Amino acid sequence: MREEKVMDEIERGSGNVYADLGFPDADKMLVKAHLVTAIRKAIAAGKLTQLRAAEIVGMPQPRLSDMLRGHFRGISETKMIECLARLGHDVRIVVARSRRRRKQPGRIEVLQEA
Repeated sequence: MREEKVMDEIERGSGNVYADLGFPDADKMLVKAHLVTAIRKAIAAGKLTQLRAAEIVGMPQPRLSDMLRGHFRGISETKMIECLARLGHDVRIVVARSRRRRKQPGRIEVLQEA
């Protein structure tokens, strides 16, 4: 009996898993995911419990827990930025002219310093 190798097609992702999965608000979700990652790192760096972190950011602990597990629909980017500030992080918003074609929309991204 001859073995046949079956190769699945590999498709390169766009860099945004939410867009690849077809979510209509993919860009917004990716920004929120990056902000949540920064919040998670800030909590870990401060060696805070979720309960203490929730007190600091002004959010019920179960809601913070949900957010940290990726359930962040209904939590605005503004609230996430406020959480980072309350956790002692500076947040800078930089507006710059897009280098892409004028007819294409600009992009929003979250960059974290090391």
